[in-house]
Amino acid sequence: MKNDPSTGVLVPFDFNDIYEEFPYVRRLGVDIEVMTFKPIDSSNVTPDLWITLARIVRDNYDEFDGFVILHGTDTMSYTSSALSFMLANLAKPVIFTGSQIPIGVLRTDGRENLITAIEIAAAKNEQGSPMVPEVALYFQNRLFRANRTSKYSAEELNAFRSENYPALAEVGVNIWYNRPYIQAAPEEGGLRIHTELEPNIMVVKIFPGMTENLLRSMLSIEPVKGIVLETYGSGNAPTEPWFTDAITSTVKRGIPVVNVTQCQSGSVAMELYETGIRLQQAGVISGRDITTEAAVSKMMFVLGMGLTGDERNRMLAIPLWGEMSV
Repeated sequence: MKNDPSTGVLVPFDFNDIYEEFPYVRRLGVDIEVMTFKPIDSSNVTPDLWITLARIVRDNYDEFDGFVILHGTDTMSYTSSALSFMLANLAKPVIFTGSQIPIGVLRTDGRENLITAIEIAAAKNEQGSPMVPEVALYFQNRLFRANRTSKYSAEELNAFRSENYPALAEVGVNIWYNRPYIQAAPEEGGLRIHTELEPNIMVVKIFPGMTENLLRSMLSIEPVKGIVLETYGSGNAPTEPWFTDAITSTVKRGIPVVNVTQCQSGSVAMELYETGIRLQQAGVISGRDITTEAAVSKMMFVLGMGLTGDERNRMLAIPLWGEMSV
């Protein structure tokens, strides 16, 4: 957003004028082509937008060295996580960024975020290959694997964190790339996109005092096809028989349930405590250290593949693109 000079009101920023607004972008030595969408609040983002973005990357893939996607912060981790699964065999950077302060405001953080994201998207290694051939998110001096991020703060400029995976790059006077943690580009094959997504996913966050009727009602809502279960600590939940029975009956109906922790960092380990073991016995899938954002988009992606129960569950339980630790 930027201020309209006649009214002072914030209006959508026209990035087609990027060289006029930020003339120093020319000093990066890159050619930039801009594609502008009708502005929407990121709270209104849906999987249809993810599909549109995937198709744009595919249709322009051979023409560009990298892509920068500007996105509102509220759902940026969802969109970027989804793209990490949808862009199969990706060998070029797709860098998400945005700002906490509108880019038209004098002390915006968006200016540095944008310029550095462009520089990273264009960066090559000694062999002339992209430095970061994966979907990543750049914000406030750090580049993260996109499907490892969550929005951490509504007010701080370092709005995003990746608690369970190191930053791919740290930005100071120079850009330092954490090469051992950057996904290697595929050696052969071209980009493929997956656009079949199953949006009927539910996130169920347990809390003290949750009643049997409430849980059973949530789990039986039609047409839910998959559930992300946010549990305590390392994957723990109530040991009351009604709780385990409700989860067991859901799994038996063919609805996959993935267990993720409510904690900001750490991992689900259902084998550690009795409560976790009961969920494991009920057929709940461990999400290990995956974020809720990545778990939701991954489940939409996997369920959209039309796999059988066992193969579907196997895909949900293993890392597909670095979204969880082995």
